[in-house]
Amino acid sequence: MSTSDHDHGPASQGRVLVVDDELTTLKNLRRILEKEGYQVSTYSNPVRALELLKRETFDVLLSDLHMPHLDGLELLDQAKLIAPGLEVIIITGYASLDGAVEATKKGAYHFLAKPFTPEQVRRVVAEALGLKRTREAAQNLELQEGRSEEGALVIGRSPQMRRVAEVIAQIAPTDCNVLIMGESGTGKELAARAIHTQSQCAQGPFVAFNCAALNAELMENELFGHEKGAYTGAGDTKAGLLEAAQGGTIFLDEIGEMPLAMQVKLLRALQEREVLRVGGTQAVSLQVRVVAATARDLKAEVSQGAFRQDLYYRLNVVSLMLPRLAERGDDIQLLAYYFLGLFNRRMGKQVRGIAPRAMELLTSYAYPGNVRELANIVERAVALCRQEMITERDLPPDLAAVELASFSRPDSESPTLEELERRYIEHILEITGGVRTRAADILGIDRVSLWRKIKKYGLE
Repeated sequence: MSTSDHDHGPASQGRVLVVDDELTTLKNLRRILEKEGYQVSTYSNPVRALELLKRETFDVLLSDLHMPHLDGLELLDQAKLIAPGLEVIIITGYASLDGAVEATKKGAYHFLAKPFTPEQVRRVVAEALGLKRTREAAQNLELQEGRSEEGALVIGRSPQMRRVAEVIAQIAPTDCNVLIMGESGTGKELAARAIHTQSQCAQGPFVAFNCAALNAELMENELFGHEKGAYTGAGDTKAGLLEAAQGGTIFLDEIGEMPLAMQVKLLRALQEREVLRVGGTQAVSLQVRVVAATARDLKAEVSQGAFRQDLYYRLNVVSLMLPRLAERGDDIQLLAYYFLGLFNRRMGKQVRGIAPRAMELLTSYAYPGNVRELANIVERAVALCRQEMITERDLPPDLAAVELASFSRPDSESPTLEELERRYIEHILEITGGVRTRAADILGIDRVSLWRKIKKYGLE
């Protein structure tokens, strides 16, 4: 016997297909879900349900585990072949929990154990639907990325990131200089690229330079270029990065690390809108937009004499503050699925999703390394994953244990600052597989500083 019903509740709330050979269960689930505004179709025959699934689109499937004709695991497999984006919830009795756990390994979102309460049904269906929409949003971001300049997306739908996107949309069409502030790993370069791609100079080059990477002498050569014979070894004339960014945008990352002597020269170039190469006498006119970024408090640096006040005001015509990932928890799931799709493509893998317990760990973690750390964690998980879903085993073993951001009260057992630093560096080295260049990026320090800390804490 089959029962079916269509067009109950607005489709925008989500479409749910319920399959169970117990008619009482079907009626109960229909009543609970329709009260929430879902459009519900119910079937007691799983074969008939599959036929409907071939013709119509659903968001969530609730299926009993043990049924005649086709059991829940077989229905799960066939339903996923027909509709890969469908979220599946398995209904089972306590005696069959092993089968439900097996279903989650095969790609089911979760399971409901009988007897269940209406609140449990509402919660798990809402979470499954939310996950489906998050995955679709992540896939849409991938499509946008494919149509835009690489790395030009500022990803997030939290109130904080919506505000960031609004500010970028307002300031991008102007030609004013922008100062982006935020901790290491919050996506300052992504924001700079988004400003560039939405600006009037989008067709021009985007040139990025890290001010912490070189000493003052080498930095001057990189930014301003040199004339032939300017110094021993200067066999040819070389244009600097400021010239290379002509007609576009130059992104000066970690501007707070720039030596004072170089700050004077950069200020002059920005004021006069011209650059003088090392060893040169003829100034080159500049038409360049400057976007600078820092993890430091530049206002405090100015008051301490570590950063020039005049350069600070020249750069900080408009400022943009990027929030920490811990402050925008609504975005973690979206970012995790975005990175999952990204690393699937790069590695040629087909990991379909992230299991609920693994996602719970991801969303509850504090992320001292911000978005960059989340990206590394997901990349590691995709590389290690040997199933269809990322599970807790694919995540760093100490993910739940590392809670550097929460200290409720100081006491005699509280770790010292050095101990916290040692633990965190050890954690970052672990999730990056010991690749020191990437670990240094997440930590926001250069490789030499990381090497010294590794030696100091005996982490070789």
